Amino acid sequence: MSIYSQTFLYLYRLLLFLPQKTGMRENISIIGRGIGQVMFQNNALSGIIMLIGIICNSWQLAILAVAGTVVGTIAASLLNYDKEDIRAGLYGFNGTLVGIAIGVFMEINIISVALLVIGAAISSWVAHCFRRQSLLPGFTAPFILVVWLLLITCHYLYPAILLPSLSENPDNASHFFQSFSLNIGQVMFQGNILSGLFFLLAILINSRINAFYTVIAAALPLLIGLFPNIDLTAWNIGLFGYNGVLCAIALGDYTHKGNVKVILSVILSILLQIGGIQIGITTLTAPFVISVWMINLLWRIKQA
Repeated sequence: MSIYSQTFLYLYRLLLFLPQKTGMRENISIIGRGIGQVMFQNNALSGIIMLIGIICNSWQLAILAVAGTVVGTIAASLLNYDKEDIRAGLYGFNGTLVGIAIGVFMEINIISVALLVIGAAISSWVAHCFRRQSLLPGFTAPFILVVWLLLITCHYLYPAILLPSLSENPDNASHFFQSFSLNIGQVMFQGNILSGLFFLLAILINSRINAFYTVIAAALPLLIGLFPNIDLTAWNIGLFGYNGVLCAIALGDYTHKGNVKVILSVILSILLQIGGIQIGITTLTAPFVISVWMINLLWRIKQA
């Protein structure tokens, strides 16, 4: 039996372990909301459609995404965190990203699966720490911190588990539609056009305003492709845009102020991402988190 088959069986058993007052259907809904919350969608159907989008690119990553979501949710339940927050998927989405990241950066074996469980559980604790203060929203910071810690630990203690960096073939042509779609798909490490379109559909089902800002944020980085000396390979695979998509959903609303904050945060996230790539940092969604924190802080200072 493969490691993925074993993981799937354990997932089913873990689903049974979730709060017993809710049935299997509600437990699946909690997991769906957890996946949906990666892109701020508190909607189980949105999460399921996003999972389908991941499957379009890699069924293995889809299993790991569910595994991380389940573990993060169960950890929050065992630690007696707020039940409504758990039900809304707020303790699942960082685990979702941790699970996918394990599959992207590591060879899948018993050690990496153990790291997934540990990492997803810790991400729930870190998320809870953020929720206990009001200065900075956590967003995906728990995922970022946990994955950075896991990568550093593996680099020194078990480097053999780390996969070599995949080098894309240099591409000097601009593929605008591909770049647009992957700007959305790369939010969850998915370099597949269909994945990005499914993610957009999932957002549209739950929130038209979020879908509108997703389109705007995915389109803005396309302008970079018109500039000379731009890394078109990174641009084509969505590496310049996915942080901006999260920024736009997080800050976008029906006001002029929201529009300004979105544009500023998207631009800042692109600059941070380009800088991170140039110095060789595994940025994950750090440009998104830092950009939103900075824009909100500047807005508070302006209004003070």
